[in-house]
Amino acid sequence: MYRRLPQLRGVSQRAHNIGLFRHEFSVVNLRDLNRFEAGTVVDVEALKACRLVKQVKDGVKVLGQGTLDRALTVKAHAFSVAARAAIEKAGGTAEVIEP
Repeated sequence: MYRRLPQLRGVSQRAHNIGLFRHEFSVVNLRDLNRFEAGTVVDVEALKACRLVKQVKDGVKVLGQGTLDRALTVKAHAFSVAARAAIEKAGGTAEVIEP
């Protein structure tokens, strides 16, 4: 019976095509971060408390859709280039945390 089952050995193109190495991030946009006070540390627990993120599988990624008008310290697993630039332009910091 074991000879009838397909065996996946090593890393193949098929493993990439079926999504074995894909990361599923929970997404937060910049416009959603405007609800926090200036100078606040925004991390995963704060996002869950405000119900911006329900379930975190592989991490939280901040995207650059919208504008940010206050200085925040944002801690997330990944940032887009536009989000990092907008956070630093507003006077805040973007810190990457390990998964």
